[in-house]
Parts: sequence; C-alpha cells; structure tokens
Amino acid sequence: MSALQGLQRVTVRPNSKYQRSGLKSYVYLLNKWGFEPTKPGPYLQMNKVEQTGAHGMYHKFGGKAHNRRVLAKKDSTGQTGEVSADDQQNDSEYLCEVSIGTPAQTVLLDFDTGSSDLWIWSTELPASIKSQSTGHTIFDPSKSSTYKKQSGSTWMISYGDSSSASGDVGTDNVTIGGLTIKNQAIELAKKMSAQFVQGAGDGLLGLAWGSINTVTPTPVKTPVENMISQTDIPKSAELFTANLGSWRDANEPDKGQSFYTFGYIDQEVVKASGQEIYYTPVDNSQGFWMFDSTSATVNGKTIDQSGNTAIADTGTTLALVADTTCEAIYAAIPGATYDQTNQGYVFPSSTTADKLPVVTFAVGGKQFIVQKEDLGFADAGNGMVYGGIQSRGSMTFDILGDTFLKGIYAVFDQGNVQFGAVQRLETSQNTSAPPS
Repeated sequence: MSALQGLQRVTVRPNSKYQRSGLKSYVYLLNKWGFEPTKPGPYLQMNKVEQTGAHGMYHKFGGKAHNRRVLAKKDSTGQTGEVSADDQQNDSEYLCEVSIGTPAQTVLLDFDTGSSDLWIWSTELPASIKSQSTGHTIFDPSKSSTYKKQSGSTWMISYGDSSSASGDVGTDNVTIGGLTIKNQAIELAKKMSAQFVQGAGDGLLGLAWGSINTVTPTPVKTPVENMISQTDIPKSAELFTANLGSWRDANEPDKGQSFYTFGYIDQEVVKASGQEIYYTPVDNSQGFWMFDSTSATVNGKTIDQSGNTAIADTGTTLALVADTTCEAIYAAIPGATYDQTNQGYVFPSSTTADKLPVVTFAVGGKQFIVQKEDLGFADAGNGMVYGGIQSRGSMTFDILGDTFLKGIYAVFDQGNVQFGAVQRLETSQNTSAPPS
C-alpha cells in the first residue's frame, strides 16, 4: 500500500464545551503572542521584578532579580494585578483525534500552526490535576509497548502570565488520519497551570516549523518533519492542508467541511472553488508560516500596508491586524464602535449581511475574502457582537487566525516552503448574519 493510499482526512471535531468569549479570547492572545495593547481597556503589560528561586517559577535567573513583562488587569479602582485563569480562554474551538502507542490510546488534540510541540496530558501529572481530568484522556506510557523514554530531555511551554505546561519526553508510534509515524517524539505533561487544566482536549499538536520546538537540550522533529524524513508522505506532496468549517457547521460535523489532510490536497474542495490554488513564498526564519501581506481592502477600497507580513495560525481564534486596518473595517459597519470594557471593536448584533463590508487580506499578491459571518465572533452584551478582527497592538505583523482561515482552503507546503490558498465556495455567498 502506498503512503497516499493509507491517508485519510483528519476530521475536525467541534468542542461541545467551547463557549465563545471575545474578551477572554483576546486576553489569551495577549498572552500567547506577548504584545502590548495599543487600544484602551482593562488589560495591559507591566514590569514585574522576580527573584531567583521564587516559589512556582520554572525559570531561573542566575541568582539575582529579574525584570520581566507580564499581562496585568486594571480593576475599577485603578489597581493592577496579574490575570487569573478565569480572565482568559485557554481552550480550543476545534479538536482532532490522534492515536498514540501500542495498543493505541486515542486523544483529542488542538492542531496549531503557531507552535511546534506535541504535548499531552499524562499519568505523570500530580494527583491534584488528575482529579480534575473529567472529560480528558490521560496518556499512560506504561501501557504502550512501543513507548521509549528519552532520557535527559525536557520541555516547557509558557506565556507572559507564567501559565505553563512542562514535563519530560519519550517516543512512540503516533497515528494521524490513517498514517502512522514511527518513533515520534511526544511530550508528557508533568506540571500544568490552571489555564491549561481548564481547557478541553488532551493536549496540542504543533504544525509550525520545528525550529521553535521547546524540547531541551535538543529540539525534536515535529510530526510533519518526521512524515517527510520517514517518507510517509509522497515527495511530491510534503504538505498538509486545513479546511476549517464556519460557525454554522459547528453542530453538524457530518457535513465534512472541517478537516486536515497530510500528504495530499483535497482536489474536490479545489474544484468546488472554481479556482486554482494561489501560492506565495513563506519566511520560516521565526518558525512560523509567515508571508507578505502588504494590503487589505474594505468594500473595494485598498488599505496600503507596505512591508507588512502575516502569520497563518490555526491556534488563534481571531484575526489580529494593524489599528489603521481595524479602524477602516469598523468604520464601514453601521453602529460599530470600540468598547473599552471589552477591549475590542463591537457592532450591533442586528446587522444583516448586506450591511457588512467585504473585507479582504492579501496573501502574497492576491486578496482573499473574510466570510461575512466571521466578521462577528461572539456576543458582547447590550445587543452587540464582538468583532472577529481586532487590534494586533504593538506586534509588527498580522496574525490571520480562524476568522480568516475559515474563508479559504489553506495549503501548508513544507517541502516547497510556500503557503497556498483558494477561496472557499461558500465565501462568495455571504448570506448568513454573524452570531448573536
């Protein structure tokens, strides 16, 4: 059997427990990407002085005080303090089945093109965390005959507020969509902060470039890198694709609109679009799927973003773009305003599709449309909707997350170091109103 014959679509499951919250999603992204907000609101970055050996610290700083930036929240009295787990939504809207070990233990993972670690809940977690594991599958390496501990290797992922997960490393067989990767490095969680404990799913599978993998002393190969080196996928198709469904499909997974593929492009989706895949070169020097995005349009009016770049990130719910671009988008929506309490742009939930602007972002030299239904992300109260496009703050590049990716069929071509996109067929219809 050829590698291609062994491949299947990896179905994306909607997380039934996921409750959209615009502000909590934005706070999570402030932590994930560590940027300084440029728009007013309750959350900001502040300096914090810490001492080596302080309780709960995973990093050591050479025996002296260390000054670092952390995300803080300002309360109604003007006092600031670090954010809590309840302030952010460290959760996944979409999850995928992955089988690990012999016999296979099936876990639900968040596929994330913005990171490069494959980490999972494990039996090495303390009892205090395992007691909160209802709804999670905890991988037990002792029950897998193919598991091998990788002595001396450790990993840690952390965000600006010190939320973190860490542990040790082993290798095992990992099956993704009918394809089994031999001796794939897996990162077993031994410690996990509250932000991770609260989330659904059993871990994360990173699909960014391996240079940002956190395993020390030597980074490990990502699943896609191993698929390539082990020739599990054809030399002509060293790639994976993402076809993320819209909110209206969230409770109808049988429609088959949400999936990943590895080693092949779903030609039916491309054919249905009536277009060819457009490719643009990727700059992977920072480990991300980054490409030129030097313009955007709002109702056909071009917004020049000379020199701008963007990252395609399936692990980001929103699209984060420059303030000038945000201002142009929401100026085109009747009744839209910036809401300081929600630290984001909102617009009336009664807005019909015909009143919403046509918004596009450039991928290389071609514009791609954001589905109108995805211009609204979540209920913001008071008859308003939290926008799916928000400020990137001090970041110098855009993060084109699910708000954008739902409008395209995305091709992450690792072999040719390029990103491909084709506009999804339903994008041109834009008949649905945003969620209320």
